[in-house]
Amino acid sequence: MSQDYVQSAAQILRAIGGADNISQAAHCITRLRMTLKDEGQVDKAALDAVGLVKGHFSNAGVFQIVIGAGDVDRVYAELVKQTGIARATVAEVKAGGDSKQGRLQQLVKVFSDVFMPILPAIIVAGLLMGVNNLLGAKGMFLEGKSLLDAWPGLGGVWGLINMMANTSFVFLPALVGWSAAKRFGGSEVLGIVLGLLLVHPDLLNAWGYGKAAAGLDGASVPYFDVFGLHIEKVGYQGQILPILAATWVMSQVETWLRQRVPNAIQLLVVPITTIVVSGLLALVVIGPLARHLGIFITDALVYVFNLAPWLGAVLFGALYAPLVLTGMHHMFIAVDLQLIANQGGTFIWPMIALSNIAQGSAALAMFWLSSTANEKSMASTSALSAFFGITEPAMFGVNLRYKLPFYAALCGSASAAVLITLGHVRASAIGVGGLPAFISIIPQHIPLFLLGTLVAVAVPMALTLLLSRRWQARAAMQAG
Repeated sequence: MSQDYVQSAAQILRAIGGADNISQAAHCITRLRMTLKDEGQVDKAALDAVGLVKGHFSNAGVFQIVIGAGDVDRVYAELVKQTGIARATVAEVKAGGDSKQGRLQQLVKVFSDVFMPILPAIIVAGLLMGVNNLLGAKGMFLEGKSLLDAWPGLGGVWGLINMMANTSFVFLPALVGWSAAKRFGGSEVLGIVLGLLLVHPDLLNAWGYGKAAAGLDGASVPYFDVFGLHIEKVGYQGQILPILAATWVMSQVETWLRQRVPNAIQLLVVPITTIVVSGLLALVVIGPLARHLGIFITDALVYVFNLAPWLGAVLFGALYAPLVLTGMHHMFIAVDLQLIANQGGTFIWPMIALSNIAQGSAALAMFWLSSTANEKSMASTSALSAFFGITEPAMFGVNLRYKLPFYAALCGSASAAVLITLGHVRASAIGVGGLPAFISIIPQHIPLFLLGTLVAVAVPMALTLLLSRRWQARAAMQAG
C-alpha cells in the first residue's frame, strides 16, 4: 500500500508541473492545499487519472486536490519527501493566496482559520451533550420517565458526562482566544488569558445576567466602580463575537508595543500592558457591543425563518453544499454557537447535518450505477465519509463529476430542511454532521429529525437513480 502513495505522489507532482511550480503545500482533513506559481501548468486530465484523486479545484489562489481522510496524510508525506519542500500549515498556505482574495473571502478565511483548530473540542462536547440529553429525556425510551428516573444509579455518570460536555462550551472564549491570537499574530497564551478573563467566576453568566437584568428576587447587575466608571460584571460564556473582536484588538496592541518597547523590558511591559488595555476594552466596550451585535444577528436570522420558514429552509438546504465548495460554510459555526447561547438551541446545524447525508446518499446511488470497480470503490467510500460528516470526497469525487447526483442531493437537502424547519427542530449542541447527528438534537425533536434523515437519504437516491437511467436511455436512443 505504501508503494501506492509513492506512485500517487509522483503522479500528482508531475500533473501539477513539478516541484519547481510549488510555492507552499499543506493538507487538511481531506485535501492537499497548495499555492502554485503558475496554475496554468496543471495537467487536469493527468490529475484526474490518479487513482487516489477524487477531485480538484482552485479557490482564492489556493489549488486544492481532494484525496480523502487518512490517505491525504500519507500522500502529503510522500510529496514532501519527493520534493524536499518545507512542511507548511493550512493557514500559511491560505496566507499565500491572500492577495487574490476579495473582502468576503478574507472574512470567511478568518472564521475558517480560527474555528478549524478547535472544531474537535466543539464536536466532542456536542456528542457528549447529546448522550446526556438521551439519558435525561423523559419519554424517549420509557413512557413518562427518563433513564435517570428509572435507574438513579446513572446520576453519577450523567453528572460526569455533563461536566465533560460543558467544559468546551463554558471555556469556549479561551479556546477561541488561543486560536484567534494565533491567527491574528498575537501571543497565544495572552489569547487564552483574555478568553478566561471573559468567563471568570466573578462575572455573571447568561442565566445570572438574565435574572439580574429582569430584577428577579431583587437581584441587580453588579459592577466594578473604576474612578466613577461603572463596568458591568457580566461574562461571555459560550459566546464568540466578543472574544474574536477582543483578541484582534489584543493582537494589535501587543504588536504595537513590541515594535516600540526595548527588548530588555519587553517581558515586563508588553504582557501586562496588553492584558490591562485589551481586557479593559473588552469589558467596557467590545464585550457589550459584540453581545448586542450577536443578539441582533441571531434574532434577525430567527425572524427571517419565522417569517417564511419554508423559504429560508429551501434556500439554506439548497445552498449549503455550494457554500462548502467556497469554504464559506465555516461562518455558520459561529452562528450556531451564538444561537445556542442566545436561544438555547440552533436550527441551522440540523439542516447542515441533513445536507451532508443527502450528498452521501447521492454518492451511494452512484455506487449502484457505476460500471467499474474503481468507480464503485470511490462512490462507496465517499458515501460512507459523507454519512459521517466529511462531504468533500463525495462532492468532488462523485457528485460534481456526474452533476446529476449533486443536483439530486441539493433537492433532497432542501426537502429535508423544509420538513424539520416547519417542525421547529433544534439541536442543543454541534456534533457529527451525518447519521450520528440525532444524538445532538433536543430529545423531543429526534423523531422528526429521523424522518428528515429518511427524506435526505431517499430523495437524492431516488432522483439520482431515476434521472440517471432516463439520461442513459435518452443517450442510447440518440446514439441509435
